[in-house]
Amino acid sequence: MNPATDNDPPAGTAAHPDLPGPLAFQLVLLRRMADHHPTLVEDALRQLGASRAQMREANRRWQARMHSPRARAGIQPYRALLGVPETVTTRRIGDLTCEALTWPVPLWPDLRFEVLTAPGGGAWNAWLVRAPGAAGPDLRTTADLVPWSCTVDEVARAFAPARPMEGSAPTRWRLACTAPDPDGTPRNVVAEFTWGLYQRRADIDGPANT
Repeated sequence: MNPATDNDPPAGTAAHPDLPGPLAFQLVLLRRMADHHPTLVEDALRQLGASRAQMREANRRWQARMHSPRARAGIQPYRALLGVPETVTTRRIGDLTCEALTWPVPLWPDLRFEVLTAPGGGAWNAWLVRAPGAAGPDLRTTADLVPWSCTVDEVARAFAPARPMEGSAPTRWRLACTAPDPDGTPRNVVAEFTWGLYQRRADIDGPANT
């Protein structure tokens, strides 16, 4: 039995409804990662002092907030849990000018949670990124692709050119790229991410053509 499923908790183990917002949001992040790495999630829950029931309840409340007919699109759901952003900067992406808002994530101190908002306030991207000034991993081979160690942007730069692919859910991304094995053999791989953080890879078509 997978300990991190969405099954209802046993009687008497319901999550406390008044978790601090930043803690509740970290539990939301973890719930989406539990499908890939339940053991890592269990370790993270212990670090946060939270239970699986609290994680499920935090995710249930988040989903209800995001899908409510009365929900306001944009940055409001993130502000409601995370509070005042650490930074707000203007960013130019192609012809689009947007705002990038970031918040610290205590579970991953070298990362920040970033939300990009388009003109009008709609949130069009939300994921984990490397914190300014924090050293990222040295990605050279497939062996360096370690779960929870790198972000979408870091993998895309390390193994360029990378091709974005549709994920299995709105919080998931996939990148198709070519990365060498430790022995130098190039491999066609698909790297999978949840909330922008690397989870796992799949090798496709065997060794890449050279």
